[in-house]
Amino acid sequence: MIQVTIGTNVQRQSFPMPPDTTIRAAIEETGIIDYALNPVHLDGSTLSPGDMDKTFADFGITEKCFLLSVVKTSGA
Repeated sequence: MIQVTIGTNVQRQSFPMPPDTTIRAAIEETGIIDYALNPVHLDGSTLSPGDMDKTFADFGITEKCFLLSVVKTSGA
């Protein structure tokens, strides 16, 4: 199992997941990120649409990672 921290600007939670879990499955299972609206980052790298069906193992994740969707807005 790997420790996956999934979150947004306002909410972050850690979940244990098998390395063969796809990014899409992790996001849909937890319901924290809406990947249709905002870019998703795995350990700081932006994921492309083709990456959503790759597993954590495909990315070489063996212990822990951050799967985040942080929206940057400018103050008015």
